[in-house]
This record gives sequence, C-alpha cells and structure tokens, in this order.
Amino acid sequence: MRLKKYCLVAFIAFMANFSFAQEGIPIYSDYLTDNYYLIHPSMAGVANCAKVRLTARQQWFGVDDAPSLQTLSMNGRIGDSPVAIGGVLFNDSNGYHSTVGGYATFAYHLMFSRNEIDLNMLSFGLSAGFLQYKLDETSWLAPGEFDAAVAGIEQSATNFNIDVGFSYHFVDFYAHFTAKNILDNDGVNYNQNGEFEFKNLRTYLLSSGYTFSQYGSEWSYEPSIMYMYRDATAESSIDINAKVYKEMDFGKVWGGLSYRRSLDGAEFQDGSGVSSQKSQYITPFLGVDYNNFVFAYTYSYQANTVNFNTGGFHQLTLGFNFNCRREKYECNCPAVN
Repeated sequence: MRLKKYCLVAFIAFMANFSFAQEGIPIYSDYLTDNYYLIHPSMAGVANCAKVRLTARQQWFGVDDAPSLQTLSMNGRIGDSPVAIGGVLFNDSNGYHSTVGGYATFAYHLMFSRNEIDLNMLSFGLSAGFLQYKLDETSWLAPGEFDAAVAGIEQSATNFNIDVGFSYHFVDFYAHFTAKNILDNDGVNYNQNGEFEFKNLRTYLLSSGYTFSQYGSEWSYEPSIMYMYRDATAESSIDINAKVYKEMDFGKVWGGLSYRRSLDGAEFQDGSGVSSQKSQYITPFLGVDYNNFVFAYTYSYQANTVNFNTGGFHQLTLGFNFNCRREKYECNCPAVN
C-alpha cells in the first residue's frame, strides 16, 4: 500500500508539473524582472551594461520537496563589437525529480539604423548546454519490499541540448522568438517497458511589447504578451503583462502584474460529474534599480478551483550591472538602455 501511495503521488506530481520537469530552465515569470536573457538567448548583450542575475524561487512553503529553482546568469557585449556572450547555471528540484545544468550563449546584434540614436536592431542567439536529470527512487520501497518497476536507486542521465532565438528592437517596440530544447533527450521518465517516455521537450516562445511615455515624464508604461507552445503535448499558454517604471534620483522603481492562462483545459471528477478547468496564475512583482544593483520580488498565486496547495510561489532576484556604457538610443527601451 505504501508503494502504491508513493507511485501515485510521484505520477500525479509529474503529470501536473510536466511543464517544469526535465525541460531545462522552467519558464516562470522571472523574465519580467529585467531577466529576459533567461528565456531568450538573443537577449544576451542587448543592454548597455553587462548583467549578473541571481534568482531563487520556492513554491508551497511548508510542503516537503516542493518545487524550487535557483539560477545564476551573466551576459554582456565583447567590447564595442556586435558580438555578445553569456552563461547560465541552474538547479531545478521538483519532488523526486531534479535537473541541474548550464548553458553557454553566443549572440550577434545587427544594427539597421544609420546611427545609434534611432534603435533598429535584429539579434540572433544560440545557447548550448548540458543537463543532468535525476529521479530519486530510494524512498519508494519499504525495507524488504520488491517491485520490478522500481529500481530503488537514484537514476540519472546527462544530455546535451540547444536553444536558438531571435529578437527585434525598433525604438519603443520589441519582439522575441525562441525555440528551446531543439534536440531529443531521453531523460529518466520511463519504466522498463518504455512507457511514459518523453523525448521531445521542444518549447516555442513568442513575446512582444511596447513602452509608452510622455515627453519629459518620469513615468513609463510597458504592456507585453508572451505565447508559449509545447510541441510534445500540444499545450499552450499565454502571459498578459503590464509593467510601470518610475525614474528616481538613485535609479528606477518598477513593478507590475502578470496573468498566465493555459489555453488547454484539464478534466477532473467533480462529485457525480466531470468538470474542466484551465491553469491560471496571477503574478505581481516589484523591483528597484539602485545605482548598479537590482532587487526584485515576485509572487505567483495559482487561481484554480482544484490545486495542490493554496500557498503561493515566492521568488527573489538579485542583480548587478557592470561595464556600463552611455545610453545610446533615444527610446523608451529599458531592456536596452
């Protein structure tokens, strides 16, 4: 009975969180905290400063083995050339599953404008990295128990994968497209009969936004949207975001709200009938740029009728900008200037 309980919990946790398991760096809302490079390799070196970002995310405080994520990233231009490089290290834990890995990024930025005042830039990015997947089965069996489908050990597999992306900035407008996990990876999500095996982890991201501001105003406003599609499961979701900036003597204060909704419903037993719901997340965030330092906090609330836990998803972001050059472009483009 104990074995069935562990297997059932593991299976439900995996299926409910497949979007976060074995895909490399999970795609949350932390890109909105001045961290677009985490999801779009073409954003490496876009800004006039080199950037270091450290993030820590924890879900469901008080729940054992709840999902958690830590990332460390750095990116910047090579001198005054159009070439940029970057790198990401991450650790993603989710119940019995965990993934650790690292990516190295090469990016190239092509200017179309005649001078650096008007922003008109197309960027290409390629990230390549290694990922180690782990599945801990050591606690699935009681002493003396045996099951042919459970090895009772910590399984692991190491794979190589690549992401490729494009970004376009035109004055106050921007758009990004990224294809993640282009190569097939075996991972460890399969049994001895080859069932429940996931090799296709390809995910496609398309995002766009525009920044508005009145001339001479200290305030600026940035609505944006991101569409995400997972190839293997044909699942898709959309983020609708609103962000506001306030210029200060010491730097900038900013914050906003993000709403993520799955476009695919999941059915569940509701009394004597069957109901359906779509995954929804409401995420407020707040940050401050103090000189060359960045501090941000993000909180996500899962607004579903049926969910695992009513607790939220907390995330902190710490950043540092260095090797800064002057702001070149006359635009409302916080990711670039």
